[in-house]
Amino acid sequence: MLSTSASARLLTLSPITFSGKFRKCRLDAWTVRWIENWLKGRAQSVVISGPESTWRPVVSRVPHGSVLVPALFNILINDLNERTQCSLSKFADDTKLEGVVNTSEDCAAIQRDLDRIETWAESNLMKFNMGKCRVLHLGRSNPIHQYRLGADLLQSSSVERDLGVLVDDKLTMSQQCALVAKKANGILGCIKKSVASMLREVLLPLYSALVRASSSGLPSSRKIRNYCRVQRRATKMMRGLEHLSYEERLRELGLFSLKKRKLRGDLTNA
Repeated sequence: MLSTSASARLLTLSPITFSGKFRKCRLDAWTVRWIENWLKGRAQSVVISGPESTWRPVVSRVPHGSVLVPALFNILINDLNERTQCSLSKFADDTKLEGVVNTSEDCAAIQRDLDRIETWAESNLMKFNMGKCRVLHLGRSNPIHQYRLGADLLQSSSVERDLGVLVDDKLTMSQQCALVAKKANGILGCIKKSVASMLREVLLPLYSALVRASSSGLPSSRKIRNYCRVQRRATKMMRGLEHLSYEERLRELGLFSLKKRKLRGDLTNA
């Protein structure tokens, strides 16, 4: 798996290149000319506490805040996976190249696709951020081949963040569970320091909305023990429940244990 990030320079693309991409999307000539005129000839100035700078031409990037920007970026990168042999996933400016490796030819196929991607980036005046490019090797029999992107060798990684979820080379959720528990503990600590009242009427809605909601991505496994400690700590903070056992506190508050909550969620999905 290759995770990359690219920075677009839409304004510096030649009109021929952009027009070709627009034609592939079946946009008419009038719309293409309108977009090109909108991108060209832009200028900006900066105002700080009243004084205004001189106007300077904008030679790269696209105007921020426009509804056209996401569409233009999608059009720009739409042909990134043309002629690639492996699977290519695109999410905004994150790109992931995925391939199954059983032989040396499979490794060569991934490398050829990486070469195609690098060639595409050069022709479209884009540059991959090598600081964010990593290879995640999955499987016990993986040959751990060394890949490169352009002239740079790609570093291997044991864990990568994929759309907010930590995925490691063993496909376990241990690090993700630890991260969620740490975040929940931090939120609970902020509630304890910021809220004067420890009454259940005050703490329970805050816990349900801010802390418990963060456990939605956890798996139904024994690895949720760290998060169970968060719920134990939260219920014990509520005034009048300190002397009760954990199970009694849950009954008083009308809460499920995290194990039962995950089981109920699995049954609902089924």
